Amino acid sequence: MSTPRTVRLTTAQALVRFLAHQYTERDGHRQRLVAATWGIFGHGNVAGIGQALLETGPAAMPFLQGRNEQAMVHAAVGYARARGRLSTHAVTTSIGPGATNLVTGAALATINRIPVLLLPGDVFATRPADPVLQQLEVPYAGDVSVNDTLRPVSRYFDRITRPEALVPAALQAMRVLTDPVATGAVTLALPQDVQAEAYDWPEDFFAERVWTVRRPRADRDGITAAAAAIRAAQRPLLIAGGGVHHSGAEAALAAFAEATGIPVASTQAGKGSLRHDHPADVGAVGHTGTATADDLARSADLVIAAGTRLTDFTTASATLFQDPGVRFLGLNPDPYDAHKQAALPLVGDARETLDALRAELAGHRVDAVYEQTYRKAKAYWEGLVDRAFHTPDESARPTQAQVLGLLDALVDDTDVIVNAAGSLPGDLHKLWRTRSPGQYHVEYGYSCMGYEIPAAIGVALAEPGRPVWALVGDGSYLMNPTELVTAVQEGLPVKVVILDNHGYASIGGLSEAVGGERYGTDYRRRALDTSYTGAVLPVDLAANAASLGMAVIRARTVRDLREALAEARRADRPTCVYAETETPDTVSGPPPAQAWWDVPVAETATRTSAVRAREEYDRQAAARRRHL
Repeated sequence: MSTPRTVRLTTAQALVRFLAHQYTERDGHRQRLVAATWGIFGHGNVAGIGQALLETGPAAMPFLQGRNEQAMVHAAVGYARARGRLSTHAVTTSIGPGATNLVTGAALATINRIPVLLLPGDVFATRPADPVLQQLEVPYAGDVSVNDTLRPVSRYFDRITRPEALVPAALQAMRVLTDPVATGAVTLALPQDVQAEAYDWPEDFFAERVWTVRRPRADRDGITAAAAAIRAAQRPLLIAGGGVHHSGAEAALAAFAEATGIPVASTQAGKGSLRHDHPADVGAVGHTGTATADDLARSADLVIAAGTRLTDFTTASATLFQDPGVRFLGLNPDPYDAHKQAALPLVGDARETLDALRAELAGHRVDAVYEQTYRKAKAYWEGLVDRAFHTPDESARPTQAQVLGLLDALVDDTDVIVNAAGSLPGDLHKLWRTRSPGQYHVEYGYSCMGYEIPAAIGVALAEPGRPVWALVGDGSYLMNPTELVTAVQEGLPVKVVILDNHGYASIGGLSEAVGGERYGTDYRRRALDTSYTGAVLPVDLAANAASLGMAVIRARTVRDLREALAEARRADRPTCVYAETETPDTVSGPPPAQAWWDVPVAETATRTSAVRAREEYDRQAAARRRHL
């Protein structure tokens, strides 16, 4: 009996070599699972993963230098989303603050179900000195480190306290990264001494390994029952979520809608599942939805929830679906999501299930009057969008909606729009005319301020040649501008549009609506009464972007902005367009929210604004219902 061949490497070297030989395959297309590693080095990883990356070389494992640990995860998420979750990046940090800075990014990845591999350093497994630098001392548990903060936001977590433990842990990590249901952040915590420890590894560990991304199919009886429910419905509505994109089911959805005439609304993650001008597309649904989609949702007697988690924004905090006999079909590969709202579950891949349903429904189509009604309502909404985008005064300062209109007139199918937080997600969801499946890249599962710039870098790395726009409010920009340096370093021609309204405008508006009177949301100096109601802060965000190496174009008027956006789109280097935006009025602003969102209001208060806000809250909350 022959002895298995081995190769002597450190744990870190073995891990890097292993990752370089992992691939995904779906529908016959193969690609690298971990295409590159982001890193910031400290004592917890410089002599381990850092040395391993150097020794392995960039041909086997490309390296990307980051500036902020959270931002590196955002960049990896942006990359993975643009690659259809079939390829991602790893992120390595030192132990201590570098590791805990990963937590926000990990939460974002897991909530949005986007795969990313986290490789934080950890304290010594051998405990040669106790405590060591940055070690968290927990008197009742000697095996706890700061990396344990990553456990609840990771889909898989392991601490590699012996070299040989890497083998099963690495295989489990790949399994989760490629799982269409259970994916998200995967954390392998690496004690710094174990990283540098040598071990005789079996050569088979480094063999090329292909992970097939499965397409689970709904069972036959479920398809039959779902088709019967659709045939019986008078006013069906399909809600397309992010799972449609993850499955690559856009063509299947279009074929289903064209065959049946069933209207399609979209969540934030699902927007772009149909082109904006597809006859069945009725736009965004929920709190930030269109009047067309939300009115259809209120009267729908059957809701087909395809690849959506049915979050509170989508369901208007459980107040949107008001037909007394409304039923739900839950089309999702995750049984947990498929059963939401007491739905008839269709547990399966979106593309496969939509194709099976279309075949089962051959010859069935919704009533012509219903189809004509929603198409007429869609045309009316498009008129409201045109009104919000209209720029009658070229010399005026633009509103935020007009900025989107100018960008809408400029882009084509290839452009990608990246956003995550502030008032922009609401305006984009209602107004943006999505032209291609990957164009609308709004992270709203976690709505993380500071996601936009690093995510745009990730998209640019994933899809070279596509114009990538990061739309950022001043609040989000100040949270995390540092990766602009990375864009400059890598020569990535991302286009960053900074819209400055001097404060947390989105939360300011929400504060006003719930009786908070915009308290603490404006960027102003303190007044004599200590409130933040003094002069606007003399902060120059354009100068800040320029100091980080960006080409900067200042736009003061609508005319300036039109020219600046066109120049940025032509640019072959990282470029920033800076514009101060005007507060919208009833004419130039976007249509208001078409559905409610539950933000609890003080039940008792002395200020009139809060009392009135509570009265409105009670009125809206009365419409909430549980679907059983």
